[in-house]
Amino acid sequence: MSAIKSSSRKKKTTTESGTPKTELKRMTVEEDDFDFDADQLKQRAPKKQRSTFEDDFDADLSSDIKGLMSALHQIKEKAQKDGQKKKEETISSVATEIRSKFDELKSKVEKERQNFAKALSKSSREVCKENPHLKQTTCKNFSTLSQLNIKTPLSLRTQCENLLKNETSKFQAVYENFCKDKNSHLQALKDIITKYEEEKERLFMRYEQHRKKEKSMISEHEKACATKISELEESLKKKKQDDKTFSILRKTLGSFLDNASDEDFPPDD
Repeated sequence: MSAIKSSSRKKKTTTESGTPKTELKRMTVEEDDFDFDADQLKQRAPKKQRSTFEDDFDADLSSDIKGLMSALHQIKEKAQKDGQKKKEETISSVATEIRSKFDELKSKVEKERQNFAKALSKSSREVCKENPHLKQTTCKNFSTLSQLNIKTPLSLRTQCENLLKNETSKFQAVYENFCKDKNSHLQALKDIITKYEEEKERLFMRYEQHRKKEKSMISEHEKACATKISELEESLKKKKQDDKTFSILRKTLGSFLDNASDEDFPPDD
């Protein structure tokens, strides 16, 4: 700071040394500047020492700060390297754990898939044995589904979805045919029931007519039988009366006939 002030003073003196007025002014200024008392000199001396000490302190402080900054920078780089290394170790350990879990899951899925394929193959064989009327294509589709050997779940899902779509379309066609056949059979059954009801009504009417006819015939036959019975009774009564009359006549005639006896005329029943 003092060096800067002295240089500014020198510039002032050099710039103002042109005319007598400026020279006189310069002389008065210099006298004013150097006219100090003892206290001012005492105060001026420590200021210069202080400024040099401050400059030295600033230089040392700046060098210390630079060293500290470089040390901090090195510590930061080392910390970053250590952190990066720890991150890499952590990531590698997590990746290894995930890979092991994925391998376990893959083996488990493969095992379950094989068990499912075996169970499906067994069930398809049992279904085909129990239901021999099933089409051969259905059993073939069951066996194809059970014999799938797929390494990735995505391809397994795709093939299963395709097979399911095919089977669904076939089932839909069979269901539509079944609905058509069901409707036709239901209509035929309704027609049969309607015809049966009509035939039942017709037969019931014929039965009623036949029953009435039988009743009338039976009543007529009863009347005829009653008439014949009454006529027979009348004829029997008349015959009995005739027999009595004949017996009386015979007895009367026998009394007049001497040679006649009762043995010649057998008694009436």
